[in-house]
Amino acid sequence: MQKSQKVVPLATRGKRRSAGGQVVMALGVLVVTAAFSTPARAVDGCLVLLCFAAPSWRAIPQCVPPIRQVLRDLARGRAFPTCAMSGPANSASHQWASAPTNCPAQYTRVFEGESGPIYSCDYTGTVAINIEGALWARTWWSMAGDTVTEFTPAAKAKLGTWDSQFDNDYTTWLASLPPPAPPCPTC
Repeated sequence: MQKSQKVVPLATRGKRRSAGGQVVMALGVLVVTAAFSTPARAVDGCLVLLCFAAPSWRAIPQCVPPIRQVLRDLARGRAFPTCAMSGPANSASHQWASAPTNCPAQYTRVFEGESGPIYSCDYTGTVAINIEGALWARTWWSMAGDTVTEFTPAAKAKLGTWDSQFDNDYTTWLASLPPPAPPCPTC
């Protein structure tokens, strides 16, 4: 003797759910919705490379959010993004600033300590951009999100115009130095 099976018409299948099934379904919809509405944390390394190589990343609206995100990530100790499509001759890398050796002179501060001079840098780190195998620019950044970019002479020649804040700061720093001592004729 065979047991009879209850046949559910196709039109009504899936409409009968238990309260537990409805809760699971609602949680699933919530998780999927949250996943799509949360901004991604990963930054496109290729876009970042192009933005840092630009004459002024702040002047390009598409560059501002990814560069700000990279600076926040670096401040939190996260790795610098990479770009697999850039080729071996085009790259970007991050290094922590360290005065006096890895900090521009105009941003290096010297304080007299008990055991000798104490050096500090106005910036926390630097992002070096290499184009066609040569250094193109270095962007110095601080924990507060401030940046200044040092362009190489080759970059300046190709760009024509660039953010000159680094150069202006250097000129101001040079002008603030005391004049050199006159030569001593009897020494």
